[in-house]
Amino acid sequence: MDRKIRIGALISGGGTNLQSIIDACESGKISGKMVFVGTDNSSAKGLKRAEKHSIPSFVVDYSKIIKIIAAGSQKAEIPEDFDLDDIFLKQTIFPDKADYEKVKRFLITRAVAEAALLEKMNIFEFDLLVLAGFMRNLTPYFIDRVNIDPNHPKIMNIHPALLPSFPGVDGYGDTFRYGCKVGGCTVHFIDYGEDSGPIIGQKTFAIKPDDTIDSIKEKGLKKEWELYTDCIHLFADNRLKMEKISLTMGNGKKVQRTIVKIL
Repeated sequence: MDRKIRIGALISGGGTNLQSIIDACESGKISGKMVFVGTDNSSAKGLKRAEKHSIPSFVVDYSKIIKIIAAGSQKAEIPEDFDLDDIFLKQTIFPDKADYEKVKRFLITRAVAEAALLEKMNIFEFDLLVLAGFMRNLTPYFIDRVNIDPNHPKIMNIHPALLPSFPGVDGYGDTFRYGCKVGGCTVHFIDYGEDSGPIIGQKTFAIKPDDTIDSIKEKGLKKEWELYTDCIHLFADNRLKMEKISLTMGNGKKVQRTIVKIL
């Protein structure tokens, strides 16, 4: 891309990855500009970072929305374009045998919150949405309304583990408790599962005998700041291409995977 890409960010906490992206944009390392910062947490310290750099920000209070729906209030209206059956079939966060009513409640509450999120986001034009410590699973309802072209995904996430190992909220902790000798982080595009989307890049670090969870997190964060800016730089330079490949597994079963090719 010749022009600077427009980047939106969603956060839930301190926003250290957000800061590294802002800094990379301002220094010219990334040919981009942060156009908004959204959060599900009104106390997120990352909002102060956005304010410092005069970046518009907004809050969608997920917890409040979930409580309203749980109480049966009519104030939280389900979006008119919400198709439960379609979204239920697409999602892979929950296994096939999961309790239907539990999954239904999750998808409905998230769709209400995501509709509010989309309403706030749609004020801005953006080319890429980065999840920088956004601690909410996104459903197909949200993903399909941002990823208009499946061949050109535009939702990027960073995960504190070497995927596909240790998906979920505590990647560094899971890595440490498993006794791994190497840890790392992964940047990937979002799909309908939990931390299961096509991998863009990864960075690793050694885990030594005297390391603790805290020291591993410290090592990991430094790698995250480097990796995320590198991957966004590749996106801004139009060097990421989605490619479908066919593989034959050990049992002879053929599967298709979508991978990210770096041009």
